[in-house]
Amino acid sequence: MTTPIRVAVTGAAGSIGYALLFRIASGEMFGKDQPVILHLIEIPQAIKAVEGVVMELNDCAFELLQDVVVTDDVNTGFDGVNSAILVGGRPRGPGMVRADLIKANGPIFTSMGKAINEKAADDIRVVVVANPCNTNALITMANAPDVPKERFSALTRLDQNRARHQLAMKAGVAVSEVTNVGIFGNHSKTMYPDFFNAKIGDKAVTDVITDMEWLKGDFIDTVQQRGKAIIDARGASSAASAANAALEHMRDWYTKTPEGQWTSMSVPSTGAYGIDEGLMYSFPVRCDGEGNYEIVEDLDINDFAREKMTTTLEELKGEREAIADLLK
Repeated sequence: MTTPIRVAVTGAAGSIGYALLFRIASGEMFGKDQPVILHLIEIPQAIKAVEGVVMELNDCAFELLQDVVVTDDVNTGFDGVNSAILVGGRPRGPGMVRADLIKANGPIFTSMGKAINEKAADDIRVVVVANPCNTNALITMANAPDVPKERFSALTRLDQNRARHQLAMKAGVAVSEVTNVGIFGNHSKTMYPDFFNAKIGDKAVTDVITDMEWLKGDFIDTVQQRGKAIIDARGASSAASAANAALEHMRDWYTKTPEGQWTSMSVPSTGAYGIDEGLMYSFPVRCDGEGNYEIVEDLDINDFAREKMTTTLEELKGEREAIADLLK
């Protein structure tokens, strides 16, 4: 039998973790012939809840699920892990602004980075889901100096999925017709969903959707504000859609990107498009099927797009400055 992939999920008792674990165990992330071992990491107060989730996993009798490790210790949790999905983090509390959230999460992701550095398998790949995910990923990466930087990423696949659906609805086509929607920047209300380089079928989006006012206005606003809209509607933040995006992010990282297409990942900048090197910034990327990616660097960036990309860049630079002491 194929050697199992060890997959760590932090915040395993939360809503995103609950929506994610059963799909990993069923083979949706790594394929129907790839066994997995789940490492479920939680805070001590939530361990009993995780044990209940494990009971349910066992009751599903997933043939690919070889074992489950439950722990509140990050060193145990990341020991030998090949793939890590960092969902758990400090949520924003009453009166907290984004800067407060960044500082509150700093120690959490510092400790995770150190544990990954010391305990994870040599082929570890990490995606950070917990917000502010770009900067949390930057902290994690900085505290794992022995792990290649390109092994760390943050989740903007959710933004890509949201953008594809909005474009499909506007054009009156199936979502499958919408490709090459690249997300630039931060997973926040400043990120930029690039519609100029996206396609509907074999045509440019702007040839199919000619309402430029909508594309530059309502479309971008809807994608940027979608998380808040969901909270306003259901009284809780995105869970199933975030779990789905995390699964797709990791699955596609290990899958060869179809010819002529790309997907979106926040990754350490190489300086592409003039973005500060090392900053965790979302780009369109292509994956090679072996756990590697390359940033798509040859896209046409017009003045409108450049302004949007700069706005989200400045926000990320501000976040980096706020946690500069954790990056040393």
